[in-house]
Amino acid sequence: MSLSDYIRTVPKVELHVHIEGSIQPETLLALAKRHRVDLPAETVEGLRAWYQFQDFHHFIEVYVKITECLKTVGDFELIVHEFGAEMARQNIRYAEVTFSPSSHRWINGIHQDTYFTGLTRGRKRVKDEYGVEINWVFDIVRNAEHAGCESYKVAADYTTGVAIDGMQDGVVALGLGGLEAGYPPAPFAPWFDRARKAGLHSVPHAGELAGPESIWSAIRDLGAERLGHGVRAIEDPDLVAYLAEHRIPIEINPTSNIRLGVYPSMETHPLRRLYDAGVIVTVNSDDPPLFNTTLTEEIALLPDVFDCDLDLINEILLNAVRTSFLPGDRRKQMEVEFWG
Repeated sequence: MSLSDYIRTVPKVELHVHIEGSIQPETLLALAKRHRVDLPAETVEGLRAWYQFQDFHHFIEVYVKITECLKTVGDFELIVHEFGAEMARQNIRYAEVTFSPSSHRWINGIHQDTYFTGLTRGRKRVKDEYGVEINWVFDIVRNAEHAGCESYKVAADYTTGVAIDGMQDGVVALGLGGLEAGYPPAPFAPWFDRARKAGLHSVPHAGELAGPESIWSAIRDLGAERLGHGVRAIEDPDLVAYLAEHRIPIEINPTSNIRLGVYPSMETHPLRRLYDAGVIVTVNSDDPPLFNTTLTEEIALLPDVFDCDLDLINEILLNAVRTSFLPGDRRKQMEVEFWG
């Protein structure tokens, strides 16, 4: 078996992917037509051109427009079911999928019962039909005022509440997303404290569009157990050493980092340097259709760009299993199922 065939067929786990950013262009066009939402394009090719991001603000504009297209229980069930089918196609056996409740609440006025019923139905269908598992990371949107919410405090309180409410239906962690620059982690500490006391894990985005200080704060103020992105730790040797020593994993999304201008090219991306420094690295797709990628393609970058041999590839794949928020016995079971 060739290495490319191995990467295509090997069992996988994904820890950093957004359900709103997983919607295929064809589905988004159908949803927009159904709900009479005007998109900047009326074809798949046009949408892909729209996805050529100029900066992170452009990316947020796209995300808001996607959110406007999700209005009913059926819409949410549909996008989860289609994501699960794509998981099965790539042999992704488990994913921790990020969802942004406050955006749907304030952009569309969607009640918790609507979106969570759809997410739950979709999640069950995915398990029943494809045998793959999904759990949820509900994330606080830092810049909630851009989505029509009066303040970050209101959005944080709402998101934390619905995350805790959803713990019996697959919500495993509280996240922190949105505009990182200018929105440091520290003000969100009270809500992460509340979530952790309730039994949720802490997995904020940090170190993508802000530097090491954002990561330090996510660790110290939010008790981060894993870091969404985290790549800009490379700018602080003491931070890199801390992540390695304390075994805090990072969720790296290489193509996303290039498309959003975090790094100018794959050749300058620090994934391999972080791994060589002892940091626990996982590879993920972030928002695959928006960046015209898949998890399989992101993993294929390991040998093609980052000079990883088969043993190193398997180690990084196993990192995703071992650092997931599945119960310990389920993690061990999955590791045995995958690699014997």
